[in-house]
Amino acid sequence: MAQKIVAGNWKMNLELNEAKDLIKGIKNSQDDVRVIVFPSSVFINVVAEGKNDNVEVGTQNFHTELKGAFTGELSISQLRSAGATVGLIGHSERRAFFSEGNDLIKIKVNAAVANNFDFIFCCGEPLMIREAGKELEFIKMQLEESLFHLTKEQMMGKVIAYEPVWAIGTGMTASSDQAERMHRAIRTWIHERYDHETAQNVSILYGGSCNQDNAKELFSCPNVDGGLIGGASLKGEAFCTIIDSY
Repeated sequence: MAQKIVAGNWKMNLELNEAKDLIKGIKNSQDDVRVIVFPSSVFINVVAEGKNDNVEVGTQNFHTELKGAFTGELSISQLRSAGATVGLIGHSERRAFFSEGNDLIKIKVNAAVANNFDFIFCCGEPLMIREAGKELEFIKMQLEESLFHLTKEQMMGKVIAYEPVWAIGTGMTASSDQAERMHRAIRTWIHERYDHETAQNVSILYGGSCNQDNAKELFSCPNVDGGLIGGASLKGEAFCTIIDSY
Protein backbone atom coordinates (compact mmCIF):
# COMPACT_ATOMS: atom_id res chain seq x y z
CA MET A 1 0.00 0.00 0.00
CA ALA A 2 1.00 3.64 -0.47
CA GLN A 3 3.23 4.94 2.30
CA LYS A 4 1.96 7.80 4.48
CA ILE A 5 4.32 10.78 4.23
CA VAL A 6 4.61 14.22 5.82
CA ALA A 7 7.33 16.35 4.19
CA GLY A 8 8.39 19.85 5.13
CA ASN A 9 9.83 22.19 2.50
CA TRP A 10 11.73 24.95 4.28
CA LYS A 11 12.41 26.76 0.98
CA MET A 12 14.84 29.72 1.29
CA ASN A 13 14.12 30.30 4.97
CA LEU A 14 16.02 30.04 8.26
CA GLU A 15 19.61 30.78 9.16
CA LEU A 16 21.99 28.18 10.55
CA ASN A 17 21.09 28.40 14.24
CA GLU A 18 17.38 28.52 13.40
CA ALA A 19 17.70 25.37 11.29
CA LYS A 20 19.57 23.62 14.12
CA ASP A 21 16.87 24.57 16.63
CA LEU A 22 14.01 23.59 14.36
CA ILE A 23 15.28 20.10 13.53
CA LYS A 24 15.80 19.33 17.23
CA GLY A 25 12.10 19.91 17.84
CA ILE A 26 10.84 17.69 15.03
CA LYS A 27 10.01 14.24 16.28
CA ASN A 28 8.22 11.40 14.53
CA SER A 29 6.61 9.01 16.98
CA GLN A 30 4.63 7.17 14.30
CA ASP A 31 6.37 4.17 12.79
CA ASP A 32 3.98 4.01 9.84
CA VAL A 33 4.52 7.65 8.75
CA ARG A 34 7.58 8.76 6.79
CA VAL A 35 8.76 12.26 7.77
CA ILE A 36 11.12 14.27 5.56
CA VAL A 37 12.46 17.82 5.86
CA PHE A 38 13.94 19.79 2.98
CA PRO A 39 16.32 22.49 4.30
CA SER A 40 18.43 24.84 2.23
CA SER A 41 21.23 22.81 0.67
CA VAL A 42 23.94 24.63 2.64
CA PHE A 43 22.44 23.24 5.87
CA ILE A 44 21.79 19.64 4.80
CA ASN A 45 24.75 18.12 6.62
CA VAL A 46 24.06 20.04 9.84
CA VAL A 47 20.35 19.15 9.78
CA ALA A 48 21.17 15.51 9.01
CA GLU A 49 23.51 15.36 11.99
CA GLY A 50 21.03 17.02 14.35
CA LYS A 51 17.83 15.21 13.35
CA ASN A 52 15.93 12.76 15.51
CA ASP A 53 15.31 9.13 14.58
CA ASN A 54 12.63 8.40 11.97
CA VAL A 55 13.19 11.78 10.27
CA GLU A 56 14.84 12.03 6.84
CA VAL A 57 16.59 14.96 5.21
CA GLY A 58 16.11 15.86 1.55
CA THR A 59 17.28 18.39 -1.00
CA GLN A 60 15.11 21.00 -2.67
CA ASN A 61 17.00 20.72 -5.96
CA PHE A 62 19.87 18.92 -7.70
CA HIS A 63 21.76 19.00 -10.99
CA THR A 64 21.28 16.26 -13.56
CA GLU A 65 25.00 15.49 -13.82
CA LEU A 66 27.08 13.84 -11.08
CA LYS A 67 30.10 16.12 -11.60
CA GLY A 68 31.59 18.60 -14.03
CA ALA A 69 31.98 22.28 -14.86
CA PHE A 70 28.63 23.48 -13.50
CA THR A 71 29.56 26.36 -11.21
CA GLY A 72 27.11 26.88 -8.38
CA GLU A 73 25.30 23.56 -8.86
CA LEU A 74 25.11 20.51 -6.59
CA SER A 75 25.04 16.90 -7.73
CA ILE A 76 23.12 13.94 -6.35
CA SER A 77 26.35 12.33 -5.17
CA GLN A 78 27.42 15.48 -3.31
CA LEU A 79 24.02 15.92 -1.70
CA ARG A 80 23.83 12.26 -0.74
CA SER A 81 27.27 12.47 0.88
CA ALA A 82 26.00 15.42 2.95
CA GLY A 83 23.05 13.37 4.22
CA ALA A 84 20.22 13.88 1.73
CA THR A 85 18.21 10.76 0.88
CA VAL A 86 15.49 12.25 -1.33
CA GLY A 87 14.98 15.23 -3.66
CA LEU A 88 12.17 17.44 -4.86
CA ILE A 89 11.58 17.48 -8.61
CA GLY A 90 9.27 19.85 -10.49
CA HIS A 91 8.24 22.11 -7.61
CA SER A 92 6.03 24.93 -8.85
CA GLU A 93 8.57 27.56 -7.79
CA ARG A 94 11.31 25.85 -9.82
CA ARG A 95 8.94 25.75 -12.78
CA ALA A 96 7.84 29.39 -12.42
CA PHE A 97 11.01 31.19 -11.30
CA PHE A 98 13.73 29.06 -12.90
CA SER A 99 12.01 28.06 -16.14
CA GLU A 100 12.09 24.33 -15.45
CA GLY A 101 9.81 22.82 -18.06
CA ASN A 102 8.54 19.29 -18.49
CA ASP A 103 11.54 18.31 -20.64
CA LEU A 104 14.12 19.27 -18.00
CA ILE A 105 12.01 17.74 -15.24
CA LYS A 106 11.99 14.46 -17.18
CA ILE A 107 15.79 14.57 -17.34
CA LYS A 108 15.92 15.11 -13.57
CA VAL A 109 13.60 12.14 -13.04
CA ASN A 110 15.88 10.01 -15.20
CA ALA A 111 18.97 11.18 -13.30
CA ALA A 112 17.38 10.32 -9.97
CA VAL A 113 16.32 6.87 -11.17
CA ALA A 114 19.71 6.15 -12.73
CA ASN A 115 21.45 7.05 -9.47
CA ASN A 116 18.96 5.28 -7.18
CA PHE A 117 17.98 8.58 -5.56
CA ASP A 118 14.47 8.83 -4.14
CA PHE A 119 12.34 11.82 -5.12
CA ILE A 120 8.99 13.56 -4.77
CA PHE A 121 7.57 14.55 -8.16
CA CYS A 122 5.57 17.79 -7.92
CA CYS A 123 2.73 18.78 -10.22
CA GLY A 124 0.07 21.46 -10.02
CA GLU A 125 -1.99 24.00 -11.92
CA PRO A 126 -2.02 27.83 -11.73
CA LEU A 127 -5.20 29.77 -10.97
CA MET A 128 -5.96 30.59 -14.62
CA ILE A 129 -6.00 26.89 -15.51
CA ARG A 130 -8.24 26.08 -12.53
CA GLU A 131 -10.65 28.91 -13.41
CA ALA A 132 -10.80 27.64 -17.01
CA GLY A 133 -11.74 24.17 -15.78
CA LYS A 134 -8.65 22.65 -17.42
CA GLU A 135 -6.86 21.42 -14.28
CA LEU A 136 -7.24 17.70 -15.00
CA GLU A 137 -5.83 17.99 -18.52
CA PHE A 138 -2.98 20.18 -17.25
CA ILE A 139 -1.89 17.79 -14.49
CA LYS A 140 -2.19 14.74 -16.73
CA MET A 141 0.09 16.42 -19.28
CA GLN A 142 2.73 17.13 -16.62
CA LEU A 143 2.68 13.49 -15.55
CA GLU A 144 2.71 12.07 -19.07
CA GLU A 145 5.54 14.30 -20.27
CA SER A 146 7.85 13.96 -17.28
CA LEU A 147 7.03 10.86 -15.22
CA PHE A 148 4.91 8.25 -16.99
CA HIS A 149 7.78 7.17 -19.25
CA LEU A 150 9.13 5.13 -16.32
CA THR A 151 8.64 1.39 -16.35
CA LYS A 152 6.31 -0.32 -13.89
CA GLU A 153 9.30 -1.43 -11.80
CA GLN A 154 10.68 2.09 -11.71
CA MET A 155 7.30 3.60 -10.87
CA MET A 156 6.54 1.32 -7.94
CA GLY A 157 6.75 3.16 -4.63
CA LYS A 158 7.28 6.59 -6.16
CA VAL A 159 5.86 9.76 -4.57
CA ILE A 160 3.80 12.46 -6.29
CA ALA A 161 2.86 15.76 -4.67
CA TYR A 162 -0.15 17.61 -6.04
CA GLU A 163 0.34 21.29 -5.31
CA PRO A 164 -2.31 23.64 -6.68
CA VAL A 165 -0.21 26.72 -7.43
CA TRP A 166 -3.10 29.02 -6.52
CA ALA A 167 -3.01 27.62 -2.97
CA ILE A 168 0.73 27.91 -2.26
CA GLY A 169 1.58 30.69 0.18
CA THR A 170 -1.74 32.40 -0.46
CA GLY A 171 -3.66 31.09 2.53
CA MET A 172 -6.10 29.52 0.10
CA THR A 173 -6.48 25.76 0.38
CA ALA A 174 -8.19 23.29 -1.88
CA SER A 175 -11.22 21.85 -0.15
CA SER A 176 -11.02 18.20 0.86
CA ASP A 177 -13.39 17.45 -2.03
CA GLN A 178 -11.18 19.30 -4.53
CA ALA A 179 -8.05 17.57 -3.22
CA GLU A 180 -9.65 14.13 -3.26
CA ARG A 181 -10.95 14.65 -6.81
CA MET A 182 -7.47 15.43 -8.13
CA HIS A 183 -5.74 12.73 -6.11
CA ARG A 184 -8.29 10.16 -7.27
CA ALA A 185 -7.72 11.24 -10.88
CA ILE A 186 -3.94 10.88 -10.50
CA ARG A 187 -4.30 7.39 -9.05
CA THR A 188 -6.68 6.46 -11.87
CA TRP A 189 -4.17 7.64 -14.48
CA ILE A 190 -1.44 5.55 -12.84
CA HIS A 191 -3.79 2.56 -12.94
CA GLU A 192 -4.51 3.17 -16.63
CA ARG A 193 -0.84 3.65 -17.53
CA TYR A 194 0.45 0.78 -15.38
CA ASP A 195 -1.88 -1.35 -13.27
CA HIS A 196 -3.80 -1.55 -9.98
CA GLU A 197 -0.78 -2.74 -8.00
CA THR A 198 1.35 0.21 -9.09
CA ALA A 199 -1.43 2.70 -8.45
CA GLN A 200 -1.91 1.43 -4.91
CA ASN A 201 1.82 1.67 -4.16
CA VAL A 202 2.37 5.27 -5.27
CA SER A 203 2.00 7.87 -2.51
CA ILE A 204 0.13 11.02 -3.53
CA LEU A 205 0.65 14.02 -1.25
CA TYR A 206 -1.28 17.27 -1.03
CA GLY A 207 0.79 20.45 -1.05
CA GLY A 208 -1.08 23.72 -0.91
CA SER A 209 -1.29 25.66 2.39
CA CYS A 210 -1.72 22.45 4.36
CA ASN A 211 -1.36 23.26 8.06
CA GLN A 212 -2.13 22.00 11.55
CA ASP A 213 -5.75 23.15 11.28
CA ASN A 214 -6.73 21.37 8.05
CA ALA A 215 -4.29 18.45 7.86
CA LYS A 216 -6.54 15.95 9.64
CA GLU A 217 -9.43 16.59 7.25
CA LEU A 218 -7.21 16.46 4.17
CA PHE A 219 -5.41 13.31 5.32
CA SER A 220 -8.75 11.59 5.87
CA CYS A 221 -9.44 11.65 2.12
CA PRO A 222 -9.10 8.12 0.68
CA ASN A 223 -6.49 9.07 -1.95
CA VAL A 224 -4.50 11.65 0.04
CA ASP A 225 -1.43 9.91 1.47
CA GLY A 226 0.07 12.88 3.28
CA GLY A 227 1.30 16.39 2.69
CA LEU A 228 4.13 18.51 1.32
CA ILE A 229 4.09 21.29 3.90
CA GLY A 230 5.44 24.81 3.34
CA GLY A 231 5.07 27.57 5.93
CA ALA A 232 3.74 25.33 8.69
CA SER A 233 6.90 23.19 8.51
CA LEU A 234 8.93 26.15 9.81
CA LYS A 235 7.31 25.82 13.23
CA GLY A 236 8.27 22.65 15.05
CA GLU A 237 5.12 22.35 17.13
CA ALA A 238 2.82 22.94 14.16
CA PHE A 239 4.73 20.45 11.99
CA CYS A 240 4.60 17.80 14.71
CA THR A 241 0.85 18.39 15.02
CA ILE A 242 0.52 17.70 11.30
CA ILE A 243 2.51 14.49 11.65
CA ASP A 244 0.28 13.44 14.54
CA SER A 245 -2.83 14.11 12.42
CA TYR A 246 -2.53 10.47 11.38
